[in-house]
Amino acid sequence: MKDFKDFLLKTNALALAVGVIIGGAVGKVVASLVSDILMPPIGFLLGNIDFSGLFLNIGLGGYATLEEAKAAGAPTLNYGLFINSVVDFVIMVFCIYMITRLAMRPAPAPAGPAMKTCPQCAESVLQAARKCRYCASPF
Repeated sequence: MKDFKDFLLKTNALALAVGVIIGGAVGKVVASLVSDILMPPIGFLLGNIDFSGLFLNIGLGGYATLEEAKAAGAPTLNYGLFINSVVDFVIMVFCIYMITRLAMRPAPAPAGPAMKTCPQCAESVLQAARKCRYCASPF
C-alpha cells in the first residue's frame, strides 16, 4: 500500500485521474451544449434541419428517418451525427486551449527597486542613492 501511495503522490497519476474525470464531465456538458442548445438554432436558420437525423442510406430500400433505417438494420452514413461530433470537438479543443493558456500564463515579474536618472551622466541609479555610481556626482 505504501508503494501505491508513493506512486500517487510522487507522480502525476492523481492529477491525471482528476483531469480525466473532469474532462469526462465537461465532455458531457459540451455534448449537451452542442446538441441541445447550439445545433437547433443553426438548423432552424438553415431551413429547419435536424442535424442528428441527417443520414445517407447506402443499402436497399428507402427510409424517411434515421430511426426507421436503424430499426430495419439498413447500412447508413450518419453525417449529421458526424457534424455534431465535429462541433463538439471544436468547442472542447477551444475550452482546453483557453484553460491551458490561462494556466501557462507567466507570473508577472516582481517590481525592481525605484530608480532615478543622474542629472550629470543620465544613467539610472537607485532612488535612495546619494551619489551616482557611474560618475560619482552627488545628488
